[in-house]
Amino acid sequence: MDPAGIRAYQQQMLEAAGQAAGTPKVEETAGAQFTELVQGALEATNTSLAQAEQLTASAATGQAELVDVVTAVAAAEVQLETVMAVRDQVIRAYNEILRMPI
Repeated sequence: MDPAGIRAYQQQMLEAAGQAAGTPKVEETAGAQFTELVQGALEATNTSLAQAEQLTASAATGQAELVDVVTAVAAAEVQLETVMAVRDQVIRAYNEILRMPI
């Protein structure tokens, strides 16, 4: 798992979510709420990954317990897999919508 690649992917997703959220709002819609939900999940995942990376660096210098590192990495991995599963479902739904006859 490459942390730099994951951060780059998360940054792209956050920018895309920010561009979608930057459109003028007439009223609060379910789409905007979903965007905020996804953006919040990405930010939480990014924070979790950064914490795991920081704990890993601390463990390398002997300042952190191995159990804490393993727990943080596992939590970050679960969050990342959840975000990727949601992304995959959104892409599948979009593809199904594209296949619908007009």
